[in-house]
Amino acid sequence: MTMQPMQTMRLLNFGLEGPADVVTVRQRARQLSATLGFSHQEQVRIATAVSELARCASRRVYGGRALFAFESSGPERHLAVTIRDNGGAERVDAASSPGHWAGPPELDEPARQLEAALLTARRLMDQCELDLQADHAITVSMTKRLAPEQVPDPVALAALAGQLAKAPPADSFAEAQQQNHELATALAELRERQDDLLALTRELEDTNRGVVALYAEIEEKAEKLRHADEMKTRFLSNTSHELRTPLSSIRALTQLLLDRMDGELSVEQERQITFISNAANDLSNLVNDLLDLAKIEAGKVTIDVAPIDVGQLFGALRSMLRPLVRQPGVALNFIDPVPPVLFESDEPKVALILRNFVSNAIKFTERGAVEVKVAPAAPADNPALLRFEVRDTGIGIAPENLQLIFEEFSQIEHPLQRGVKGTGLGLPLCRKFAGLLGGEVLVQSTPGQGSVFSLLLPQHPEPHWRSPS
Repeated sequence: MTMQPMQTMRLLNFGLEGPADVVTVRQRARQLSATLGFSHQEQVRIATAVSELARCASRRVYGGRALFAFESSGPERHLAVTIRDNGGAERVDAASSPGHWAGPPELDEPARQLEAALLTARRLMDQCELDLQADHAITVSMTKRLAPEQVPDPVALAALAGQLAKAPPADSFAEAQQQNHELATALAELRERQDDLLALTRELEDTNRGVVALYAEIEEKAEKLRHADEMKTRFLSNTSHELRTPLSSIRALTQLLLDRMDGELSVEQERQITFISNAANDLSNLVNDLLDLAKIEAGKVTIDVAPIDVGQLFGALRSMLRPLVRQPGVALNFIDPVPPVLFESDEPKVALILRNFVSNAIKFTERGAVEVKVAPAAPADNPALLRFEVRDTGIGIAPENLQLIFEEFSQIEHPLQRGVKGTGLGLPLCRKFAGLLGGEVLVQSTPGQGSVFSLLLPQHPEPHWRSPS
């Protein structure tokens, strides 16, 4: 990309010999900036920057000059102002000074005045550069960028520049009145902005008070929720403990009756007692789930890490879960790992998670097979993880329900689901136990084709989540 050459149109070249010239150059700066389309506020800024530096140049022995130009380079357009002196020392009273600077520029009064003028110019203009020569001559170049909509007419601009060059010097009194008017306008704008700022401050204070009150209300409600959660956990724990004893008695008594310990039973009696026994077993499972949930929420679950042989784990689960298979067209297959796989974790909790996976798969599989296996996780996941998979050929789960099944007391609407009893706590407990074991639960499913539930566990758990021995 090539840079377009800078085009410069000279407008004014004005001498600076004394205070009257400073007044005139301020007026010319304001008139030129008005012609270029600057706002009233920008006109005041440009005139102030020019007059401050012109005052410094006019106090030199040989005076100075102010040069105004219009510059354009492609879409960029500027008003360029150059203030330079004609060399020499500070203009002072000949009776009190020999006519040269008493010390280095950074220490004497002219340098301090120049520094203040430059600071003002740099605040008011877009660019301001200083060139200080060895003989104390100064040249200050300033620019003010025109907005894209400011497109001055070169002919009118040249005509105005000619008129200003021939115009008589400015009336100091009139210029003082103009400056007073500008000052009054600036003060009015400042007061208006100050009023707006005060109004905004009051609004922010009101908003802040509202936010503080809202935070207090949120904190109060959060405390109530924490209290309610603690009460719920305590209720679940106490209720579960209180229900386990009578349920155990019911289960034991029904088993005694079914074992004919008190004599033979009729067919109807045996059927009714079986109903009672099944209901007690279901209720006992619900109580156990509620108790586990209460322990997890209360943070009272302990993790006992010990070596686990996957083959032995599968053997125990096979014996426990095979009686659940009641559909003649369904096979339950545990694939023992070869060679044997050993890892460290909490065996009862791992068994509980797999038992839930397998029992759910059996419930919702009418034909085909339920397969359980273990393998190292894919390298893309983590080679230090084991992946337990329970794959079935059951009814499957729709994508929109994959998160619903992990919500407490939630069940999916399905014709087969209506005939299967459940509490909706099994899978949520599995996910929470997996998290406590340092792993996670994953699921993939296709409606009508089956599901794959995966348990990812570390082969060697990190010490930070082990329970203290």
